[in-house]
Amino acid sequence: MTEPSTADLSAFELAAKISRREIKAVDAAHAYLNRVKSQDAKIHAFNEIYAEDLLAAAEMVDRSLDAGEKSGPLAGVPIALKDNLCTLKGHTTCSSKMLQNFQSPYDATVVTRLKAAGALVVGKTNLDEFAMGSSTENSAFGPTRNPWNPNCVPGGSSGGSAAAVAARMCAAALGSDTGGSIRQPAALCGIVGLKPTYGLVSRYGLVAFASSLDQIGPMTRDVRDAALFLNVIAGPDAKDSTSWPQTPPDYLRDIDRPPEKLRIGLPKEFFGEGLSPEVSKAIHKAVDFFRGHGAEIVEVSLPHTRYGIAAYYVIAPAEASSNLARYDGVHYGHRTAHAEDLIDLYAASRAEGFGPEVQRRIMLGTYALSSGYYDAYYLRAQKVRQLIKADFDHAFKACDVILSPTTPDVAFELGAKSGDPLAMYLCDVFTVTCNIAGIPGMSLPCGFSPSGLPIGMQLLGPLFSETVLLRLARFYETAHDWHRRKPGDDV
Repeated sequence: MTEPSTADLSAFELAAKISRREIKAVDAAHAYLNRVKSQDAKIHAFNEIYAEDLLAAAEMVDRSLDAGEKSGPLAGVPIALKDNLCTLKGHTTCSSKMLQNFQSPYDATVVTRLKAAGALVVGKTNLDEFAMGSSTENSAFGPTRNPWNPNCVPGGSSGGSAAAVAARMCAAALGSDTGGSIRQPAALCGIVGLKPTYGLVSRYGLVAFASSLDQIGPMTRDVRDAALFLNVIAGPDAKDSTSWPQTPPDYLRDIDRPPEKLRIGLPKEFFGEGLSPEVSKAIHKAVDFFRGHGAEIVEVSLPHTRYGIAAYYVIAPAEASSNLARYDGVHYGHRTAHAEDLIDLYAASRAEGFGPEVQRRIMLGTYALSSGYYDAYYLRAQKVRQLIKADFDHAFKACDVILSPTTPDVAFELGAKSGDPLAMYLCDVFTVTCNIAGIPGMSLPCGFSPSGLPIGMQLLGPLFSETVLLRLARFYETAHDWHRRKPGDDV
């Protein structure tokens, strides 16, 4: 077997080789920059690349290690950051004209923690504007393409991060997940994506979309890397009032220990109409694998799932309309060059700065919160939210983990759903309820379609059950090679 190239190593493997001085950090940085140079013109995963800073930081890592100084767990590992995470370096645009020139005065907490662990930032990745979308087509800077088939979408809204990891342009990346925006693109790009329990990872420095739903998480080549990155970014943060105050466990400690006999629940609502035969076949093969290794497979019901999309698209736009009210052309953000008065300034700046999908969601949210409609829409959606949470609580009495498809189908062609917002929203039908309930969820590769596009399996667990999810996912992963395949391979 040939030795894998530097850019094909997992983050865990690369960090170990750099620590042992088998690979220089600066050589790893060059390897990934070469990948960016050869791949990103056709994929457009990145909004900005920090080549000079990356190489300078890599040289500092090498000097430190050569001097015998203690290194962090990610020393010399090149990573990417979704462009809605604040960074002192470069711009934080949210892929929006509204913020195309915005430079943050501080780093997000997760960025600070990654840097302290020795990670090196390749650049900032493209996304659906303000994280509102499921295809990374709603970007002011143009769409990102799927590395497995450039005619297809990579998913969204963290499509840039997913594509960058899949195309080996970084060792790992961070995304944000409001209704599936880590897990859905991870599934469509054939990588691992983890949405932690709400509050486990600080949101300080994440540009808000829907504050009660947003969560930051890792997007990686394999499950062990996801555990490695979660170890770095999870934990209490006084700057985030919703941060969980307890110190999290070491997610790597038992990652390779096979899980004890588990009860795996299959939600009947996730296996009905709308699920493509090829995705269904791959998921059922994964179920047979777990059954064959001693897991008890039980059917569970999440009866309020059918209201999940409706509730999500009331709650999320309502919170977005509040969070995005600050972009008015006065405080910061895009400001129109032509305005007759203050009201005209507000209206013109927002009309010019926000794209169509963001405008649509602001209007939906403002309507849902308006006098006379609040009780009928927003309050009712919050009541449905409690019912969905209760569904999961009840299901987890009968099982330890829920297994489902991540997406109803594989990646679709660019433009195929752009004119039908409802069809686009239904791409997240299996992922939104996880955020509504605040529970952890992850997607990992479990096969390929006959056309060679990746298929993702979703695992959901009770609050703070990341250790169980990671161990179960790792157990499946080590028995298969889906995660080792990359675009260009014969699948």
